[in-house]
Amino acid sequence: MRLCFLVEEHYRHDGMPNEVIRQLTAWGHRVDVLRPGGSLLHMTELMDAGTHDAWVLKTVSGGPGLTLLEAAAAAGATTVNEARSIRGVRDKALAAAIGRAGGLPMPQTYAVARPDLLREIPAAQYPLVVKPAEGSSGRGVHLVPSPERLEALLPALAGEGMLIAQPYVPNPGTDVKVYAVGGELFATERCSPLHPDPAVRERQVPLSAEVARIAAQVGAVYGLDLYGVDVLLGPDGPVVVDVNDFPSFRQVPDAAARVARAVLGLASRPRGAAVAAAAATGAVVPVCRPRTPAVPVPVPARVARAGEAAR
Repeated sequence: MRLCFLVEEHYRHDGMPNEVIRQLTAWGHRVDVLRPGGSLLHMTELMDAGTHDAWVLKTVSGGPGLTLLEAAAAAGATTVNEARSIRGVRDKALAAAIGRAGGLPMPQTYAVARPDLLREIPAAQYPLVVKPAEGSSGRGVHLVPSPERLEALLPALAGEGMLIAQPYVPNPGTDVKVYAVGGELFATERCSPLHPDPAVRERQVPLSAEVARIAAQVGAVYGLDLYGVDVLLGPDGPVVVDVNDFPSFRQVPDAAARVARAVLGLASRPRGAAVAAAAATGAVVPVCRPRTPAVPVPVPARVARAGEAAR
């Protein structure tokens, strides 16, 4: 196969996706790497139908990579993940709306175009977590304990573009990160960006049936195949606080080979086949491609085994 990876400068030296690219190359596939933010791109030639079997995106939110992926999709190319599904999670305000509509346990979410509009959030909603709607890698995430602290923070929030704010979910200071790859789920525990503790190292942890069900439902609601889900174990149960397309897959056993196999499988899938199958069932989710209706999703056998392996 011939694949095109869109990789931002931010990930130029990262293990993911470089290890996946090396694995695919070792298997005899051709991989072209484009740097959307650092190259003159001949759009007409790039979008010639049939040049690549699939396009794969590994870029920061808000960068030009997603635009290129959407252009490839518009030209009839297969993309991993589907471009409109990625758009649905890259914009965190949109992701919150889609997730709540799909029945996912997500916090109440406010969105503002100007930081000063955050003043209108009722004091009863504090403490708040405020972050850029197109942020990534924990950048610009703030825990705001009170309206008074918000006033002091407003200058730092200027220039961040659209912002979202959500009531803080009490938690033990760690997130559960669930990675989905090749139809399997893998759970890890890591330090929350709101509670930095260098003594907490990311490690693989058992995957409960409840979190597995939610993580599988995330893929169905947003139409994602390769993804990560950040889950907080709050006092009222698991809460989804972030969804990432093509995450790092840290702590996933043999991650590069697993992701490479998943990419090849998705690249060989006829474009639009999943959409047609979902439409035949009558399942409709706004913006994104649903693979199953947005209802509690049974945990597949392979997912259950992945959880057991983590033990």
